[in-house]
Amino acid sequence: MSLKSFLGIALVVFVMIGCAGQKEQVIRIDTRHGEIVAVLFDDTPVHKSNFLDLAESGRFDSTEFHRVIPDFMVQGGDVFSKEEMPAEEWPTLPAEILPHHFHKKGMIAAARQGNNINPERRSSGSQFYIVLGEEYTELELTTDMPKLQAAFMQYVQLQSQDSLRMLYNQLYEQEEFDSLTQVILSKRDEIEQSLNMKLTKDMSAEQIQAYTTVGGTPHLDGEYTVFGEVISGIDVAEKIAQEPRASRDRPVNPVYMTVKVESMSRSQIEREFGYVYQNEK
Repeated sequence: MSLKSFLGIALVVFVMIGCAGQKEQVIRIDTRHGEIVAVLFDDTPVHKSNFLDLAESGRFDSTEFHRVIPDFMVQGGDVFSKEEMPAEEWPTLPAEILPHHFHKKGMIAAARQGNNINPERRSSGSQFYIVLGEEYTELELTTDMPKLQAAFMQYVQLQSQDSLRMLYNQLYEQEEFDSLTQVILSKRDEIEQSLNMKLTKDMSAEQIQAYTTVGGTPHLDGEYTVFGEVISGIDVAEKIAQEPRASRDRPVNPVYMTVKVESMSRSQIEREFGYVYQNEK
């Protein structure tokens, strides 16, 4: 073996060992339902640094999961309300929205105000949510449903579609809305061809794989910054989501949290939690 080849192999081994031994910050969120463990992404550095600062200073402690919706998400970390800071002084963070960090189940994302007053999609300086969501079929994922629904109503007015219109009216009157949705979806390609319009939307192979097997909330993609992922305790988040709720989806019995940060090597994280690090793009 030549010296050049030997050095090349040595460099690869050195890099692999270095990555495996690289220290990461593991987030531990403790609640009365159990513990949620998460990691934060290096390619969303503003959100990662902000979360670590709040956690390490203890400012998350005694905040609540104050908004919980089954099969959707649990939201918490309202530090500034706890500290009685005037709302006009609440800090926000610049958006770090990346296409390869999407809303599959277990992802952690930053809450924010709506586009009408926040067109830059800046994130809350403290509030975050854990994605739960549900599983989808590939047909559901790749269909522009609002556009298809409008096109369907146009399509069923055609004289040739009398039987389809009758079926639609029957299902609607019987309030069988799930069946009605499936009928509309089944006609997508037919309507697309008949009306010469695009009714599909683009989804990556990774998104399709995740949303059809693990689940999530795909309609939030591209709108909120996803900056971390639960690696243990997603069942705890699901238990929190099942809490009886009062107005604004707030749990009747408060679910408080304490948040700690622990340094751990990537190899230890992979060994203890089965989490496999992907190359961040």
